[in-house]
Amino acid sequence: MAKIDPALLDIGRYPFHHVITTRFADVDPNRHINNVALVAAFEDARFRFDVAQHFHETMGGYRILIASNHIDYVGEAHYPAPLDLHVGALEIGRSSWQLACLASQDGRPCAFARATLVGTKDGKPAALPDAFREALGKARLRAVAEV
Repeated sequence: MAKIDPALLDIGRYPFHHVITTRFADVDPNRHINNVALVAAFEDARFRFDVAQHFHETMGGYRILIASNHIDYVGEAHYPAPLDLHVGALEIGRSSWQLACLASQDGRPCAFARATLVGTKDGKPAALPDAFREALGKARLRAVAEV
């Protein structure tokens, strides 16, 4: 398995931040936040990121589908501390784009997710609308030098 680029674990690079309260129900037998709860936290953060960027309006009649989601667990997360979720755009293609999502607690990375999403129209991948591409471009991860 490839090692995560340390720059992707730098919370200062992410343009979007959202806090999620952990729940006792998220705790696994090892007494930390279980992997399924972290997947749900990433899902919530991606959607809130979309809403904050007004992606629904800029995508018009397109549908957004998730094509892949890869998660690396880089540290333990514990209850009852909240999870800080950070989201930013990575690659932007013709009909798809990648989002980086980082979960942290107390400034310490816990998990990193790279999601590939696809814009579709009439059930097929379609070129992303210009307004959407522009909004997504403004939500890219900041360069290391900018942090």
